[in-house]
Amino acid sequence: MTGSPVAARFLSLAEVLDLYGRVLVAGGGSSAIRDLGALESALAQPRATFDDAELYPTLVEKAAALGFSLIRNHPFVDGNKRIGHAALEVFLVLNGHQLEASVDDAERVILGVAAGTIDRDAFAEWIRQHLVTYRLG
Repeated sequence: MTGSPVAARFLSLAEVLDLYGRVLVAGGGSSAIRDLGALESALAQPRATFDDAELYPTLVEKAAALGFSLIRNHPFVDGNKRIGHAALEVFLVLNGHQLEASVDDAERVILGVAAGTIDRDAFAEWIRQHLVTYRLG
């Protein structure tokens, strides 16, 4: 399901900016891009290659690269953890999966990524452990 290279539906810059606006409406905060280059870099991470090989070939690795980069690159003035988590969740749903984790557990992991106590590999492993096929209803 998620162990070999996969084609994925990636989020566009416009989609992430729309999602960011929705996140701020729901939770408050200052709406501004701090660093457009950091945002574009974060969105490019899941597609990154080296020597014609994908750096993040699995859906889990792509999801982790996206969420981790949005949280750690700090592209927005406010809401980086929230948009990193939201974009990760939307990316997974667009690709037929979702996370099944408690709000407290997800918050602990997202805060750990932001604080630098959870690295990209550990983040990917947490996603892998909580990934389920998307269920309607």
